[in-house]
Amino acid sequence: MAENGEEKLLAVARHIAKTLGHNDNMADDILQIFSNFDGRFSREKMADDDRRNSAALELTLKSLDRQISQYVAADQPIWSDSADSAAFLDAVDDLITTIRDWTPMAGDKSVGACLVRAEDLMQQTMFRLEDEFRTLVERGGESLELNRAFRSESNGNSSFDDEDDEDEEGVIGDGEEHQIPTAQPITDYDIVIDALPSGTINDLHEIAKRMVAAGFGKECSHVYSSCRREFLEESLSRLGLQKLSIDEVQKMPWQDLEDEIERWIKAANVSLRILFPSERRLVDRVFYGLSSAGDLSFMEVCRGSTIQILNFTDAVAIGSRSPERLFKVLDVFETMRDLMPEFDAVFSNQYCLFLRNEAVTIWKRLGEAIRGIFMELENLISRDPAKTPVPGGGLHPITRYVMNYLRAACRSRQTLEQVFEDNAGVPHQSKVDDRASSSSMSVQMAWIMELLESNLEAKSKIYRDSALCSVFMMNNGRYIVQKVKDSELGSLLGDDWIRKHSAKVRQYHVNYQRSAWNKVVGVLKLDSGSLAPNAAVKSMKEKLKLFNIYFDEICKNQTNWVIFDELLRDDLRISLIKIVLPAYQSFVGRFQNVPEIGRHDKYIKYDAEDIEARINGLFQGSRGSGGGRK
Repeated sequence: MAENGEEKLLAVARHIAKTLGHNDNMADDILQIFSNFDGRFSREKMADDDRRNSAALELTLKSLDRQISQYVAADQPIWSDSADSAAFLDAVDDLITTIRDWTPMAGDKSVGACLVRAEDLMQQTMFRLEDEFRTLVERGGESLELNRAFRSESNGNSSFDDEDDEDEEGVIGDGEEHQIPTAQPITDYDIVIDALPSGTINDLHEIAKRMVAAGFGKECSHVYSSCRREFLEESLSRLGLQKLSIDEVQKMPWQDLEDEIERWIKAANVSLRILFPSERRLVDRVFYGLSSAGDLSFMEVCRGSTIQILNFTDAVAIGSRSPERLFKVLDVFETMRDLMPEFDAVFSNQYCLFLRNEAVTIWKRLGEAIRGIFMELENLISRDPAKTPVPGGGLHPITRYVMNYLRAACRSRQTLEQVFEDNAGVPHQSKVDDRASSSSMSVQMAWIMELLESNLEAKSKIYRDSALCSVFMMNNGRYIVQKVKDSELGSLLGDDWIRKHSAKVRQYHVNYQRSAWNKVVGVLKLDSGSLAPNAAVKSMKEKLKLFNIYFDEICKNQTNWVIFDELLRDDLRISLIKIVLPAYQSFVGRFQNVPEIGRHDKYIKYDAEDIEARINGLFQGSRGSGGGRK
């Protein structure tokens, strides 16, 4: 024990001399100074010790070489026998310790030469450990798959579903291949996959410790990640997610892209909530106590699959702004939003920070895409031409489209409010009513309604008949108000907006009556009493004749006009009856009391019931008149 301590003391002295001396002469001078204080540091003593030490190191390396080489050269996996793997690891530990202990004396030529051989042996050892590591990962995964399959068989195939009835026999073709299992839908994401058996994980941990201690941590991370990366890529493939470039996604027909988005949502949820956390757990167990190597391994394992998920998201975000894409883009946005806590938790280490940051960037880009889609909707409304009038003054297709679109969009109100609130500044703030306290989404909806109303007013001017123009605006205004009342739009736009636009509908009603019926009712007014009896009789006959002509003309034209809303139609008919019928009855009563007229029947074409019946026959509409309400 004392001799061993003295050897170490001499080794330290030699190391100090070699370190401080810039050349051999200076080192010798330093050792000479040491020898003046202690005879053990004499030149002769040191030389004898050098020879003994190099000889001891030589013997140690030869022994380690014999032990390690038999395993390195073996054809069978070392870890197929626990005794072999334990003995091999012990030899690796001895080699690592030997190199570490003798490195301070590498300046000695004989020791340095031995260390070069030791490093060569270490290189061979690490290569074999890499192979063993890879084999354990691969075979461990296969073993787990076989065990799961066996449990599935014994449990009545509870883990898998038959996708097609024709495969119920469980045999394909000649019966040599078993039925292909398909994963059942996942509803509970609070699960963790043990991707490798516990014993295999322990073996991998022991190998990882040695490789990191030997300075081969990156190589260990690489071999680990190359194996586990394949597992993740295969998992995404089984979930139906294709490897698509951004360009391929953007060129995909919309219907195909809709289906791909559905598959992406499932794959993203399973990846971020199950696969990646399970990989993190596995890495933490394999690289326990080796956090840097573990973090690097996890990043390399998940990087490819994460980029695949994010690239698809980015392709959706920078794709077409066509309004019909809104709802699928919202699905992608909401999925990314809901997965942000998982991105933060799973990719929290320094190596994964760029993945987390990229996820946040692309998520924000999706918000920009949603705002861009609403801008395109605004453009669509503004550019919709006023060419062909809707027959009968019925609902215009753009009214139906925009209102149903906004109603559907408001089902994602919480998401849209988040999207619009994130947008700095509201460009349409000054173009709507004073909404200083309104949300950004309220302002956005009010602006779109204003654009729609302006577009409809332009379209109403196509009608040559001012009464029909009012019917058109009444129909579309009523439809808009009803859709607002019956949806989230009502709470967004507010009661004041609803009252204001309900009043507009009533004004269109008044405008219609004034345009269409004032002339009819006006002819029933009696002249002043200054006319001579004959002139008065003639005037009354003429007025009744004009009334019949005007009334017939209105009824003929307006029978095919449209009032889509049944309640509005009934109210309008009732209001017309209240205006026309009393004036007509009063005029006919006066007419019948004039004795000079003689027979009244040939002048009075309608009785009160006829007038009411004809008015109730108005606004029946015709096919293609836009009278249906949806």
